[in-house]
Amino acid sequence: MFSDEEVERYARHLVLREIGGPGQQALKTARIALVGAGGLGAPASLYLAAAGVGHIRLIDPDVVDLSNLQRQVIYGEADLGQAKVAASTAHLLALNPNVEIDPVQARLDEANAAALLSGFDLVLDGTDDFATRFAVNAACVALAIPLVSGAIGRWTGQVGIFGSKPCYRCLVPEIPPDAETCSAVGVMGALAGVIGSMMALEAIKLVTGAGQALAGRLLIYDALSAEVRTVRLGADPACPVCG
Repeated sequence: MFSDEEVERYARHLVLREIGGPGQQALKTARIALVGAGGLGAPASLYLAAAGVGHIRLIDPDVVDLSNLQRQVIYGEADLGQAKVAASTAHLLALNPNVEIDPVQARLDEANAAALLSGFDLVLDGTDDFATRFAVNAACVALAIPLVSGAIGRWTGQVGIFGSKPCYRCLVPEIPPDAETCSAVGVMGALAGVIGSMMALEAIKLVTGAGQALAGRLLIYDALSAEVRTVRLGADPACPVCG
């Protein structure tokens, strides 16, 4: 059931045919883990909290740095030096005190991934290194948790949903030898908002059953040309995780 305050807060969802009361109730009881509270995790967490996701776990080891503020819009100068998960928690609860935020200041890796992600309905991965992405993917496959994965670099971003098959390692079998980092090559700040919001949107669709989610597909957005394309992904029989 919803309180009068919740009915008013979520009114625009409640009148949506594809969400309505049942969908909003599903959001209220959903448990979602976000790995990474940076460029992608910041907008994604804001929209998930605003949507009324009942329980959100934030996993990130870092503190807020001045260079983050160009794209990580959940933070301000007053947050500099604070743990990202602590600062995010304060801002998300200020946005929606009805949600439960579970901050975990830790670096997710192969050793702790399963423990950190167990018991969640959905995982969002907005991290910026392949080792962490591989660990998240392996844990999600083992735990049978859908994974919404996002990535950005320079002017290009992508979003995909991976389940048991295909998994993220079907798309990226090994760490690319020429992998670039945003700190080295740069990234358009507003692009993080676009892709992070898309991740939240796909998560909400998965939880509520609205529309056609990106499962088994990869959406690629080129901000310079303002073009979007979606490619279908197949499972790799030789995949080291799900093959």
